[in-house]
Amino acid sequence: MAKPVVIVVGADKGGVGKTTVSRTLLDYFSANNVPTRAFDTESPRGTLKRFHPDITEIVDMTTTADQMKIFDTLSAGPSVTVIDVRAGLLSPALASLRDIGFLDAARSGQITFAVFHILGPSIASLDEIAETANFMSGAKYFLVKNFINDTQFFQWDQATYNSYFHRIKDATDLTIPKLNEMAYEQVEVSSVPFLKFVANKGKEDEAANYSFVLRGYVRHWLANVWSEYDRIKLTDLVGAKSATRGGEK
Repeated sequence: MAKPVVIVVGADKGGVGKTTVSRTLLDYFSANNVPTRAFDTESPRGTLKRFHPDITEIVDMTTTADQMKIFDTLSAGPSVTVIDVRAGLLSPALASLRDIGFLDAARSGQITFAVFHILGPSIASLDEIAETANFMSGAKYFLVKNFINDTQFFQWDQATYNSYFHRIKDATDLTIPKLNEMAYEQVEVSSVPFLKFVANKGKEDEAANYSFVLRGYVRHWLANVWSEYDRIKLTDLVGAKSATRGGEK
């Protein structure tokens, strides 16, 4: 049986495009034929579930019952679990994982654990790195600079960023490029995964009539995002081989 893989996507600040990153991860795994399930902690109404309803369950990660729903079933379902942590709860969520022994299990090699930490443009966001780093022993730690919201990176200069970044052993940084605003809005309105939008399909795989131009922008952007995931060997991390992907063409 494949070793369970848990990927936590979060930030201690809202509005940094956290769920957008989760959506690209689910599309990436789908394109690479990696069985994946997701948990949306924006309880009671989740954003991730709106785009990926078939594989996403809404949970309240602060409750023991929902923690059991996630972590007691790691070996029973798909090998990869993506957890989209609601804004402001990344550090408390990681503290919960420590308290239930999950981080110890990751350190001992029973579970593959990765954290995608979405950075905001403020110095306070850099301070989050120091706080989160305390939980990263045994985890793959990815610092994600997300330009999806046209964030000007950043109020801090590169030297300041490096001073924080280099405090963390084995951290890897990623860049999510900006997506054309009209294209992003059209995907939001359509409430479909990026892959379905590119393929001109609706929620039930029915033929849609999305703009050719906007689909092109999304296809190009998604290919750039996925090239970042390829660069960090994300399929290797989850124990899968890269597939030939139609969505990038």
